[in-house]
Amino acid sequence: MLLAIDCGNTNTVFSLWNGESFVSTWRMATNPTRTADEYFVWLSSLMSSQRLTASVSEVIISTTVPRVVFNLRVLSSRYFDCRPLVVGRPDCLLPVDVRVDAGTKVGPDRLVNTVGAFDLYGGDLVVVDFGTATTFDVVDMDGAYIGGVISPGVNLSLEALHQAAAALPHIDVTMPGQVIGKNTVDCMQSGVFWGYIGLVKEIIARIRAEHGRPMKVIGTGGLAPLFQQGDVLFDEFDESLTMHGLTVISNYNKEFAGQ
Repeated sequence: MLLAIDCGNTNTVFSLWNGESFVSTWRMATNPTRTADEYFVWLSSLMSSQRLTASVSEVIISTTVPRVVFNLRVLSSRYFDCRPLVVGRPDCLLPVDVRVDAGTKVGPDRLVNTVGAFDLYGGDLVVVDFGTATTFDVVDMDGAYIGGVISPGVNLSLEALHQAAAALPHIDVTMPGQVIGKNTVDCMQSGVFWGYIGLVKEIIARIRAEHGRPMKVIGTGGLAPLFQQGDVLFDEFDESLTMHGLTVISNYNKEFAGQ
């Protein structure tokens, strides 16, 4: 089986792919100091609890946290006896072009989302990912990544608001009952929720106008369904988009190696 690992700034997701579907998916907090042994104890106990007996023979990693790569490589070699593919490294080939300014390094997560979205939905896309940052990735008609937008993530904005204004509390992100808040929490929830609705709609509108062709909008990330409640922001929502992209990249590299 393929173990696909998506390591973000906040959480790390592990998914087992049997060649046809995801057998199971688990999530843990990202910690750059976590050792290969700790990863394995955690993974093996979860696999055992679900009676997953098939062994891992391949590993692919996408990470925005470079410090975790070493221990994930050790995990792959020591416990799964394989050399992992790491998205963004020269030996990991992509099935799409990356057309940005020379010298620009594109985040692996954005490349993986591009690959996954193009494979599932074709070209001329905007992929909106609600992670630690809220990112907009533009996929050309031939599947190439041609740029995008990065804005502060929802929870990051809430944390900054709380830290910068001592009188403002920590709050959960939720759809408020009305726009005009009658207390501090309602005011903050309204500002964050409807503010991000406006941000997403405006950026998508400007991308579409600049791109000059009809574009489908794909939403992903944990908070995407919440914001879809407030308005029709996305044509499609796909919570497994990143993991699907990792399986496509893994298959592409195997096919290329077999040529």
